[in-house]
Formats: sequence, C-alpha cells, structure tokens
Amino acid sequence: MTTEARTALADEPKRSAWASLAIHAGLCAASIVMLYPLLWMLSSSFKDEQDIFSHGLSLWPTHLNFDAYRRGWGGLTVGFDVFFWNSAVIAVLAVIGNVMSCSLAAYAFARLEFPGKKFWFALMLGTLMLPYHATLIPQYVLFLHLDWVNTILPLVVPKFLAADAFFIFLMVQFFRGLPRELDEAARMDGCGPWRIYWKIILPLSTPVLATAAIFTFIWTWDDFFAPLIYLNDMASYTAQLGLRAFVDSSGKSDFGALFAMSVLTLVPVLVFFFFFQRLLIEGIATTGMKR
Repeated sequence: MTTEARTALADEPKRSAWASLAIHAGLCAASIVMLYPLLWMLSSSFKDEQDIFSHGLSLWPTHLNFDAYRRGWGGLTVGFDVFFWNSAVIAVLAVIGNVMSCSLAAYAFARLEFPGKKFWFALMLGTLMLPYHATLIPQYVLFLHLDWVNTILPLVVPKFLAADAFFIFLMVQFFRGLPRELDEAARMDGCGPWRIYWKIILPLSTPVLATAAIFTFIWTWDDFFAPLIYLNDMASYTAQLGLRAFVDSSGKSDFGALFAMSVLTLVPVLVFFFFFQRLLIEGIATTGMKR
C-alpha cells in the first residue's frame, strides 16, 4: 500500500466525524427554527401585556410575571379548569370508543370470513378520501334532530361506532401479521371468535392499540372545529374553545392570558406522548410487518 493510500485511509475517520458534526449542527439549527414559535409563546406568557409585541422576537422577558396565568385561569365567566375537564372527558371517552370499536371492526376484517367482506373493506377505505366537510351538514342535521347539539354526544358517540377508518386500517394491517396458528389452536381448545379476540388478539396488539389511543387523544384534545360546531354553551366548552374567548375582534384581546393558557393546554399532550412514545414508535414500525 502506498503512502498516499495509507494517508487517505487515516483521514477517512476525520472526514466522517466532521460530516457527522455538520449534519447534527444542521439538525439542531432546524430544530431551533421549528421550536422557536413554541419558545416565543412560552416566553410571552411571562411578559407584561405591553411587552409581548413591543420587544419583537425576543425570547427573554425583562422580568417574570405570572399574572397572565392568574388572569387566564379565572379571568373568564367560566374557570379554565372547567374547559380542561370538558376536554379531558371528551378525549378519554373518544380514546375508549375508538380503541374498542375500531379493534372489533379490524378483527372482523382481518380474521373472520363473512359475505361481502372485500366490498365492505374497500368501502371503508373509500371513506378515508371523503373530506370531513362533505359530511358535516348531514351529520349536523342528524344530531340536531336527535337533540344532541350543545352536548358532547356528537363528539363521543361516533367514536363507539368505528367511524375512524384510518385506525381500522392500521389495526387490520397489524392483526394480519399475527400468526393464524394461534386462532386454530384456540379453536381446538373450544374458543369462539369473541374469546379469541379478547384473550389472544388484544394482548398481542398492545403497540397498535397504544398508537390508536395516542393519536385519538392528541387529535381530540387539539380539535377546535367539531366542538365549535356542536357546543354553544360556554360551560360545555373545551380548552380549545376556551382559548378563543381571550381574543375579541370587537374589543380588547388578552394575549398574555391566551399564551399562558395555550402553554397549559400543551402539557397534557406532551405528557401523554412522552409516557407512551415507545409504544407509539413500536406500533407504527411493526404495523404490516410479517412475524
């Protein structure tokens, strides 16, 4: 081996280290850019009202002021704790409903045989391409005739009827990857379809069930449009509707309280994600994989 070749081989780890350092520096810079709006909102929640926009893009408040949190928590006619409770109730019920109903529908599509199975599965997938706004008016008319408007029922009941085709498809792909020999062995022991689903399929499907639960919780907690349509009484508002109450187009808006409560509404989502992110990653990574 020539001297030039030995020198090139010796310099290769150095070049790789510099390339890796440059990539990580670029990723850190991109992360800062993406996180800047969140950091600015967090900083603004501790600023005086007049300093929020007067100091431009500054992330450092001149002094910490917790008054915005006090105004936000109790400054409306209804306390923000009521909004948090309403959001929590709706989100928890939506998670329970989606996990139960979508797993049952997915089990039927993945493991059972019934007439028209392929047709109904294709029809279910077709609803993924149907915009929510296309069904909004018929749904509202239906719920209005059922006298469900201004209650949480329009936001919760559809979750118990397997209305989210995305989660059904996700679970179908996961269930198809489970060995069918488990079903056959269970049938030889006298298990029926319901017991196979409850005793075998569900215990082996924790990752995909956790994935559906996490996405359902986040999407329901952050949902603004559906509660805006169906909830009219402030006492039944969710946290997202409560945030809107701090902005008044015809009067004075309290941006400090808005930012303070926005920070608090992010906490449940972040906590929920950090506690279950391992199951979320595992569920997405293993969906559709053969075992």
